[in-house]
This record gives sequence, C-alpha cells and structure tokens, in this order.
Amino acid sequence: MSTTKGPISQFIEKNYLHFNAAALVDAAKGYETHLAEGGKMMVTLAGAMSTAELGISLAEMIRQDKIAIISCTGANLEEDIMNLVAHSHYKRVPHYRDLSPQDEWDLLENHYNRVTDTCIPEEEAFRRLQKHIYKIWKDADTNGDRFFPHEFMYKILLSGELEQYYEIDPKNSWMLAAAEKNLPIVVPGWEDSTMGNIFASYVIKGQIKPATMKSGIEYMAWLADWYIKNSEGKGIGIGFFQIGGGIAGDFPICVVPMLYQDMEMPEIPFWSYFCQISDSTTSYGSYSGAVPNEKITWGKLDIHTPKFIVESDATIVAPLIFAWILGQ
Repeated sequence: MSTTKGPISQFIEKNYLHFNAAALVDAAKGYETHLAEGGKMMVTLAGAMSTAELGISLAEMIRQDKIAIISCTGANLEEDIMNLVAHSHYKRVPHYRDLSPQDEWDLLENHYNRVTDTCIPEEEAFRRLQKHIYKIWKDADTNGDRFFPHEFMYKILLSGELEQYYEIDPKNSWMLAAAEKNLPIVVPGWEDSTMGNIFASYVIKGQIKPATMKSGIEYMAWLADWYIKNSEGKGIGIGFFQIGGGIAGDFPICVVPMLYQDMEMPEIPFWSYFCQISDSTTSYGSYSGAVPNEKITWGKLDIHTPKFIVESDATIVAPLIFAWILGQ
C-alpha cells in the first residue's frame, strides 16, 4: 500500500467526513486493509460503467493487482472495447432530458444508440467489433472448441487485430489490462448484450452452434472451483466490491451459499469484505438494494464481515475509491 497519499486522497480525507462521503472513505480504507492483510478482491460491474469510462481508473487497479477477479454484465465486457476502437465517433447529448421522441428517432436513424447522455455509434462500435469477433467464433465452432464470452474477447484483443482502430490511450482500457493479465472474469447473462444478441442471430441462421459459447451455469461451476482454491489458507479470504446491482453482483455472491448449502461444504469461508455502491431502494423488494445485513440471512456474509454501503452515483464514487487505493 502507498504510505504517502497523493492530492486526490488528501482531498478526500480532509473533506469527506460525513454521510455518504464518510462511507466512501470507510469503504476505501476497508478495501485497503483487506488487501494489506493478504485478501483478494472481486469487483462487480453493473450498469454502463464501461461507457462511463471507468477503465481510466479500473485498468490501473488491474495492473497493480488490486483486483483478483471481475464479474460484469455482457454490456460492460463489450463496451470497454467499443470505447477503445470507436471513441471519437461517440456522440454526447448533455441535454438528453429535453429530447423528444422525434429526437430519439433521429438518433436511431443516424445509427446512434443512447445511454443517458452518451450515444454509442453502431457502425464504428458494434459492427466493427462484430466483423472481427465473428471469425474467432466461427473458427472455434469449426474446430469444435468452446470458450467463455470473455475468453473470446481476450483472443480478439491479444491478436492485435483491433490495434488499427485504437482511439484512446490503450492504458485506459480495463479489458485490455485484464486480457494482458489473463484476469479471471465471469459474465453472467452474457446473452443480454449486443454481442450476445449478434451471436444468437448466427445461431438462428444455423451458422454457429449454441454450445460454442460456454454458458452461465458453466461460469458458476468455474467460479465455485476458483473460490475454493482462492479462499482457503491464503490471507483473509475474498472480498466483494459491488458497483451497482443486478446480475453482475447477484450471480457471483451466491457462490458461497451454493457451496455451503448445496455442495454441503460447511467449512467454506464467507465473503470477507463487502461494499456496494448503489442508489437502489430496499423498500421496493430489491435484491440489488438489500442492505448488507440481509445477506447474512442468505449465507453470503458473516456477522463479522466488514460491511459498507455508499448510496451514491457509482460513476463518481468508484474512481475516488480506486484513487484512494492507488494512493493518488
């Protein structure tokens, strides 16, 4: 850990003293302590964090071994690469709240898909990636090989085929940093993504077999094996840092109760740190917004697990926590 903190961390320590700001500091210090004591950390990415360019801070966290494994949606998996190869073609719409249905239709007609204030360009992002990834999918299919969604993405990144399109500094792509380290990733519900939809279209056309892409059940089985190997006898276990809610967090956190209850492994350690950055409201019956203590009843967290929740905007909070951990 950095013994001397940089100006961002100094600002945080001086000013972030109460409420969600204080929770941010507590969570960051807890993360730091967890790593210092030999623990590993899973980070989960929901929403459109890649389009929010979280890679600027997340990639450095990966390079500095502050993250052991990532769980993300299919959208986050692909959108970091799309930003890498098509950044200059993105369109920002700061007045998005004022758009009429006709304005939205005009964006569609111009092949822009909007995420809040940011429009992803279909041709330069989706189709550019599709053109190259299809060959890798097809080659695997022809050879009878099967891979996980993130493994196909690693193959395309490490092949160098996309370098001709790079439009940002590659050091700001978290997927490139992850590929270079062969960082473990699980992508639950990958089919709910643009590349997942495109893969499904090839299956429907009879061009690729569904089994060429490994499934979510196989991701869970793989994660169970990884968790067993990485949580016992090494430091203080594995922490869980959840950005947003949804399947990216709900899927992997369940590996612990599954091993404990369904695999009948009562000695399996609970998650040894938990933090969620969320704006979800518990009163609506939301799993994503459940306060950490509720997770005790599901066999996910222990009574003694350090627990933090920052009820705020992850696009603001996550880079600040990462800056703290990186000593910036």
